[in-house]
Order: sequence, then C-alpha cells, then structure tokens
Amino acid sequence: MIKEYTREELAAQPIGYWSGTAYRTVVGRIRAELAVEQLTQPHWWTLNHVAGAPGKWSRAQLTERLAPFDDLGIDFEEVIDDLVARGWMTEQAGALSLTEAGEAGRLRAKERSAQAHEQTHQGITTDEYVTALNVLRRMISNLGGNSDLP
Repeated sequence: MIKEYTREELAAQPIGYWSGTAYRTVVGRIRAELAVEQLTQPHWWTLNHVAGAPGKWSRAQLTERLAPFDDLGIDFEEVIDDLVARGWMTEQAGALSLTEAGEAGRLRAKERSAQAHEQTHQGITTDEYVTALNVLRRMISNLGGNSDLP
C-alpha cells in the first residue's frame, strides 16, 4: 500500500524526480531479471528483434535500430559476438538468426520479464496505465522530444 497525499501535495511534486525514480526502479527490476540469464537489455532487444524477423537483420541494421534505446553505452558488436559465442545466434551471409538454444534462452528471459511486468502493473487498471503513458508522452512532446511509440 502506498501512502496517500493530498492532490495539492502531489501536484507540487517535480516530474523529473518521479519519472527518474520510476525509470530506475522499473528498469532496475527488468535488468535484474535479465541478469539471471546473463543478459543485458541490449542482449534482450537483440534476441527479440532477431526472433521477430529471422534472417532479416544484419549487424549494422540491428545496431542502427537499437542504439537509440541504449543508455549504458553498450557496444552492440560485443553483444552480437557474445550471443554468437554462446551458440544462441548464428550469422550467415551477414544475416542473424536465433538457434534453438537462443530461442529457449529468450523464452526463459521473456517469462522472467513477464513476471516483473505483472508485478509492476498490480493495482493499476489499463485505463490508468494508458493515462499515465499519455501524460508522459505529452510532457515529452511539450519539450520537443519524440513521443511516438518505439
């Protein structure tokens, strides 16, 4: 249960603090769940993109697509090399595909992420969640940022 505050107390709160705290808490949980599989978020993004379009992505295309989401300064070449070295991904004629082991690892990580997602959404209706996202998107847009869905 969270502590209740008046509307005035909440309205006076700085969005930068709360959006930053939410980011660190949510992403921290996601990263902790992925770490169980010895994955980073960039590993996760790579696995999902390659699984969604086997043989479509080259290293350069995938790096260009994923780099804007990275806040850790990750070298995507190293991520791809790691997944290939694990036997989770193959690269043939410049195109990336998952192996059976890679798909199995992706599915294990997906299940762990789903559990974190469920916990994050406890006590929050779909309407409340959509409203929260739209408020954040409006703030981003107001400040000249890209509020489009990724």
